[in-house]
Amino acid sequence: MGGRGERVPPRIAWAVELLDVGPDDRILEFGCGPGVAVSLVCRRLDRGRITAIDRSATAIRRTLARNSACVDAGRAVVEQVELARFGGGPGEFDKAFAVNVNVFWTSEARAECEVLARVLRPGGVLRLVYGRPPPGEGTVGRDVGPDVAARLRRHGFSTEVTADAAPGALCVTGRRSP
Repeated sequence: MGGRGERVPPRIAWAVELLDVGPDDRILEFGCGPGVAVSLVCRRLDRGRITAIDRSATAIRRTLARNSACVDAGRAVVEQVELARFGGGPGEFDKAFAVNVNVFWTSEARAECEVLARVLRPGGVLRLVYGRPPPGEGTVGRDVGPDVAARLRRHGFSTEVTADAAPGALCVTGRRSP
């Protein structure tokens, strides 16, 4: 269950499970939407922090409303910005993730990959989770895993694609070179 007694979509629960959040982790979620994953991650943090970004002002308002206690406690930072323009510092994050952020399969995502390569620490992990089939027109039955993995490899990430039938999702994992 998420905050306010609502049901957590299975692919979001799976994404957070795959993160294997440690109490001191520094995590970036991009495309945070209404902040459901932020709530799940914050429950697992002690001295760590999640930074949640989204380009949508509406999404940011919803994330802040849902996670005000985490923000007040310093375990969550919420910012309206698209990933390509995110100014995080070099090696600032241990892990980064997104659920159904389509830029990685609809374009080369050069700027986004460059940002992730900069802000993830050496050996840091990126998890991109997509519902199967991914949302959007003309994608029915399309497996985006190989395309997304290839884009990440071009930016120095080693990659792996995992599918799970329970949430009906796939995860492209990228590891930043040490």
